[in-house]
Amino acid sequence: MRIGVDIMGGDFAPLNTVKGVLLAKDILPKDVQLVLFGPTEQTINQFKDLGASHENFEIVDAPEVIEMGDHPAKAFQQKPKSTLAVGLTMLNKGMLDGFASGGNTGAVLIGVMYIIKSIPGVIRPCIAVHIPRPDGSKAILADVGINPDCRPDVLYQYAILASKYAEYVHGISTPKVGLLNIGSEPDKGNLLVKATYDLMKDSTHFNFFGNLEGNDLLTPGMADVVICDGFVGNVVLKQTEAFYTIMKKRNRLDDYLDRFDFENYGGTPILGVNKAVIIGHGASSPKAVMNMVIHTYQVAQANLIQKLIETF
Repeated sequence: MRIGVDIMGGDFAPLNTVKGVLLAKDILPKDVQLVLFGPTEQTINQFKDLGASHENFEIVDAPEVIEMGDHPAKAFQQKPKSTLAVGLTMLNKGMLDGFASGGNTGAVLIGVMYIIKSIPGVIRPCIAVHIPRPDGSKAILADVGINPDCRPDVLYQYAILASKYAEYVHGISTPKVGLLNIGSEPDKGNLLVKATYDLMKDSTHFNFFGNLEGNDLLTPGMADVVICDGFVGNVVLKQTEAFYTIMKKRNRLDDYLDRFDFENYGGTPILGVNKAVIIGHGASSPKAVMNMVIHTYQVAQANLIQKLIETF
């Protein structure tokens, strides 16, 4: 298996990304080849500065970098030799089994839609994150930012995408799918949620649980997958991140609250596109980069993309 990594992606690249791939290399199976995309000389020098060898990695020269402050669409067009453009092109040609980047999120999404494209039948892709629960389980929340405005049929497809992700990557058998709402009753919510509920309630494509309120996200035994539009999902995600930061500053963390640290997950897949692409946090530490790379391997190993293609 070959996993591509944008070695220049992130606020602290290439230092943290090189440290992260070194950590991942020690954990991943020996037959997994990590392919690093970045300026060759700069990448090799970063290994040397850390006193590490680059011999166990394949380095593909990608001399241009889309910076975090660049305009995503313009930068992708103006920098055809960027780490993102070169990496996604190799992925699309089948030369990689997965690709991970903690770089400019907008540019990653533009590149994916331009090069990788959506699975035929998928209206809009989405991204999903894990929301930890006190009993050790998790809720998978989708979408968390790609599409702030959605139609009911788009949310219906999110439920299919996220439930397959929960099943094949996280091992949740017949995951329960819930719809995030302001009440549990069928007639609650805005026009979008009401219409989506009517679509979902008799679905044979997934195991519909019903409406969930915000506090149900953290309640054990509730839905395994929680669906909402990207506007709501992003607000929920940022609020959980802020809550974790406050608790950390106040030295109030414990085993449960530690699970809200994004470093433990590293990245999240773009669900609904033709290849395995994982987006990481721009401020990723070496540990977060390591987990992003490992999760890319897990998604590729689960053959999730092929299963989604067959489903649609």
